[in-house]
Amino acid sequence: MAEEFKRLKRELVYHGAIVDFYKDTVQVPNGNVAEWDFIGHKGAAAVVPVREDGKLLMVRQYRNALDRYTLEIPAGGLNGASEPTLDAAARELEEETGYRSGNLEWLITIRTTVAFCNEKIDIYVARDLVKGEQHLDEDEFINVEVYSVDELCDMIFSGEIEDSKTVAAIMSYKEKIKKV
Repeated sequence: MAEEFKRLKRELVYHGAIVDFYKDTVQVPNGNVAEWDFIGHKGAAAVVPVREDGKLLMVRQYRNALDRYTLEIPAGGLNGASEPTLDAAARELEEETGYRSGNLEWLITIRTTVAFCNEKIDIYVARDLVKGEQHLDEDEFINVEVYSVDELCDMIFSGEIEDSKTVAAIMSYKEKIKKV
């Protein structure tokens, strides 16, 4: 079915620090031509940090798009499209929480908004955490908080946690530990 759609042109409208915005011109199966928005993203990695007691480290930070604080798993963009997501997950874990782990295991891959963006996030589980120091960017202000999986699920179902990568990660992790 994909061969019924033909991209005729992709025009860069705006190049940003995190995303690039394009206008795509596409011929659809009936021969009509449509213009679609496309947001190009270099990719990201995220991590579910698990303490020895089974509780998870979470980060609370201000998100400009929502104009409020959110509770999320640690995550960040790749330094380049070729950076291994495992490396990025380890880096973000240390930068945002101050913890390191030599025991990261892939959990799930998500695509955040398939209708108009190619963002892909590989999510890992980190165990055997070793305390260090946060290495925040100049514009980052992050508080590290600790919760049980059940507390986080309650926060998801009450609407307190809405971030898609965090919802997918927590629910996937909960299912994974049920099977162990």
